[in-house]
Amino acid sequence: MENKKLFDWAIQHDPLVVPMFLSLEIAHKVANIKAREIWGQYGLTPAEFDVLLTLRNSENPHELTPGEIQDRVLITSGGLTKIILMLEQKGMIKRFVNKNDCRVKPVRLTAAGNRYISKVMRHLADMSGVFIRSILSNSEIKQVTYALNKIVEAHHA
Repeated sequence: MENKKLFDWAIQHDPLVVPMFLSLEIAHKVANIKAREIWGQYGLTPAEFDVLLTLRNSENPHELTPGEIQDRVLITSGGLTKIILMLEQKGMIKRFVNKNDCRVKPVRLTAAGNRYISKVMRHLADMSGVFIRSILSNSEIKQVTYALNKIVEAHHA
């Protein structure tokens, strides 16, 4: 780790695990900086991207209730309401009244929203692919992915 001296105090607590966690945190920040560049080019905030991606990842017709969206993203209820209004104004999503419960207004990705998030995701994947492949071999990418998935799976077990 390049900044090892800066983290000597933390690393001395566990010389094996602490460097890994610090590297994960720094790698996350680097990825976030690069992703923000792409989102900015498309006029999206990280939260708007997260909501659009969450809807796109849901089953067709890519519709969830605000409560379901909130369970899947890290946004407060008030913040989510604001994001839903902004995305609706941009024509990316549409709200409907639930036939069984008029209080529930599911949020659905529009065709324009679907095309838009697909375009943003393609750009993000292309940029990420070029960046990561300039640093890691295919074998290393598979090893890192495998190790990170083990951490994620253990958390969800």
